[in-house]
Amino acid sequence: MRTTIHKQQRLVPIAIVHEHAAELRQVSELLDDMPEIAEWVYEDLVRGVGDPTQGREAMTAEQVLRVLVIKQMNSFSYEELAFHLADSFSYRAFCRLGFGAAVPRKSTLNRNIKRVRPETLERINRRQLKYARQQGIERARKIRIDCTVEETNIHEPSDSSLLWDCVRVLVRLMHVATERVAITFTDHSRRAKRRSIGILNAKSTAKRRSLYQDLLKVTERTVRYADQTVQALDTYRSTSVVDMALTGQLKDDMQHYISLAKRVVDQTQRRVLNGESVPAKDKVMSIFETHTDIIVKDRRETYYGHKLCLTTGASGLVLDCVILNGNPNDSTLAVDMVERQMDIYGRPPRQASFDGGFASRYNLGAIKKLQVEDVVFSKGRGILVSEMAKSTWVYRSLRRFRAGIEAGISFLKRCFGLDRCTWRGLESFKAYTWASIVSANLLLLARHQLG
Repeated sequence: MRTTIHKQQRLVPIAIVHEHAAELRQVSELLDDMPEIAEWVYEDLVRGVGDPTQGREAMTAEQVLRVLVIKQMNSFSYEELAFHLADSFSYRAFCRLGFGAAVPRKSTLNRNIKRVRPETLERINRRQLKYARQQGIERARKIRIDCTVEETNIHEPSDSSLLWDCVRVLVRLMHVATERVAITFTDHSRRAKRRSIGILNAKSTAKRRSLYQDLLKVTERTVRYADQTVQALDTYRSTSVVDMALTGQLKDDMQHYISLAKRVVDQTQRRVLNGESVPAKDKVMSIFETHTDIIVKDRRETYYGHKLCLTTGASGLVLDCVILNGNPNDSTLAVDMVERQMDIYGRPPRQASFDGGFASRYNLGAIKKLQVEDVVFSKGRGILVSEMAKSTWVYRSLRRFRAGIEAGISFLKRCFGLDRCTWRGLESFKAYTWASIVSANLLLLARHQLG
């Protein structure tokens, strides 16, 4: 009944009856059942710290682990994470922040979460698999393996946009350097931007080539200015230790981007002016995420990031993940992935199912030698069904089972942010990937236990 009278609200919040709240409570119980996980996170948080008992009170290892799970479970940015922790009683209770206590700021959340290493997160995942085995949820007797691509957080790379990136970053750093040393340079960033846009809109090859020549000239001139700035910074002296440290970092940053700019200039001259085909391994895809690989999938789509090889089981849990360098052929990965399962579980799986890209007679023989009874490729490529499985029924069953990994990969990408890593650097890329997998496995374990 609607009324105009405002009733007194409860002082103690009541438990929320909701499916997601129930999942959070179950995930919380799972983490409580594996207390050693928080100890591993604590070791990362105090790495390089002289005396962790000194200083003001910080987030506990348990809180850091739990906010990491919430962040990946919802694909939150740090700003969104800070808001929802302040706004949601369920999230505050899950993260053990306390009712009415101050919520960490986004910078604090960022600093603490990024201290958790990828090796620790992989170790946590293996502990989850051990728990799943003890509970009878996943025995890894039947596995499926497939590859996908996780993109880095970069724009579509082109030589013109990379040259403009080099110019604007070096100019920005030189403006910072003018606060310490007396240098003179011409800011060509606006000119570089106009040339970059002009190249995208050029209607003829001759016009595009002319614009590229001018953009290259501007970039080379900016690089020379930056080299002179680095030399000037070498002579800078200050009585402040902090100021000298900041100057050293500025000089290192400039040298880093100067070397990248020279590589981008070289690849542009070779490709655009000389008509060469530059190998993928020699190309710079981004001056910010230099570890980015070019991944051409099915000879159709091109991605910029890293190739992942995933193993999942009948429960849907991610049993293993390998973050690869470059774009190796799927057929070179099959045996290694099965051997990794043997390292994790101490025995081979009974059945293994692969996509057609993994198929080869060598892989079939090598995996069978590891005592895997049925080895099924979705496309046999000349291999008989009788060679792969003990019967046609088993072959069809495992081929249908393999298709389930596609749904698992989609689940990771849609719900846990595995489609695109928003953290910077290769180590952070690996940590982000494992954080998504750990969070997904926790939620799946909770759902299995809730029925």
